[in-house]
This record gives sequence, C-alpha cells and structure tokens, in this order.
Amino acid sequence: MSSSLHTLLVGLMILMTNSVSAEQSGLMQLQQQVADTERTFAASMADRDFDAFTELLADEAVFFSGETTLRGKHQVAEVWKAYFDGPAAPFSWEPQRVEVLDSGKLALSTGPVRDAEGNLVATFTSIWRLEAPGQWRIIFDKGNRACDDPPPAGQDSSGS
Repeated sequence: MSSSLHTLLVGLMILMTNSVSAEQSGLMQLQQQVADTERTFAASMADRDFDAFTELLADEAVFFSGETTLRGKHQVAEVWKAYFDGPAAPFSWEPQRVEVLDSGKLALSTGPVRDAEGNLVATFTSIWRLEAPGQWRIIFDKGNRACDDPPPAGQDSSGS
C-alpha cells in the first residue's frame, strides 16, 4: 500500500472517530438538558411553584392518572393543582435514567417517586419533546406504583 493511500485511510479513520465522538457528545449534552429539565420540573413541586410546573407542560400533554387520562396542558394543570396545596410537597421525584433519540427531538426520563417521608412509592416515566433549542416540554407522563418483591417460585400472589 502506498504511503499516501495509508495516510488517507488513517485520516478517514480519525475523522470517523471524531464524528462519532461529536455525535455522542451532542447526545450526552441533550441527555443532561433533559435531566436538568426534569429536576427543574420536580423542584417546582418541592418549591410549591405551580407556575413553574405548568410552564414545562406541552400544550398537548397527556398524563396518566390512575384509570384516568388527562389530556392537554389545561386539564393536567387543573388536576395537579391540588398537589401544590399545602406547605409541603406530598411526593418528590428525580430522573435516574434519560435517553434521547438520535434526532435529538424526543427524550424519555424515568426514576423513583418518593413520599414526603422519602419512601419509594412509585416510579415515573416521562417523554419530553424539544420545542426550541434548549426548551424541553413534557408530552407524556405515567407513574407506576412500586411493587413488592414477586412471590417465591411456585407460590401465587395470594400466598397459597
């Protein structure tokens, strides 16, 4: 192999490596943005700041609330307003894992939900949409109760 061809191949390999690293770095920055936005969202509950909470809701947000589906920013805000009554937050949450699509337009965050005493009571999963550079809004949210350990093998959930 000629030295110029070898140099060209090495240069291409370096360029490809730098390109992948730049893409990974960009996704990591977006993941950090979403994690920070989720923390801001959670802080709105801790700070009893309902306006900050509603600011992060997308106009077409969908929240699953038990057997009910809340549709739209207005309905979500109307139902969640009750969680902001009182001097202390009834629960808190924090992102534990964040993934962003390669397109950088949608992200998923998930993590624990804790009661006022700090006990794990649920997990949440939220989907965020990038609406403007650096501006993420929540479009889907679903909580799931934390479950106990499964029953031992050969035993059903009733204990028999």
